[in-house]
Amino acid sequence: QVQLVESGGGLVQSGGSLRLSCVASGSNFNLYVMAWYRQAAGKQRELVASIISGGKTNYADSVKGRFTIFRNNTKKTVYLQMNSLKPEDTAVYYCHNPTRGIWGQGTLVTVSS
Repeated sequence: QVQLVESGGGLVQSGGSLRLSCVASGSNFNLYVMAWYRQAAGKQRELVASIISGGKTNYADSVKGRFTIFRNNTKKTVYLQMNSLKPEDTAVYYCHNPTRGIWGQGTLVTVSS
């Protein structure tokens, strides 16, 4: 059973940076597509970024140029580096394995103005 555990959320001022981490258990992590989603209060969950096993990435328009998704297959970890954070980035961020349909528990990111 694959499990995902996120960490790295917190409170940061506008313009600041945070790095989220998501550690996966189980095998074959290197074969999985991995993604980060976020859900702000009162809004639907939305895709932030994704990365395939070969490293190709995809980003939501709202975070392009500010966020970077990358992975370390040896550590079974996917990261989301978030720079130039804005108050509208405030949300619970979830790690997702679309291949297995598994979600992490979420980590809260709060950006103050």
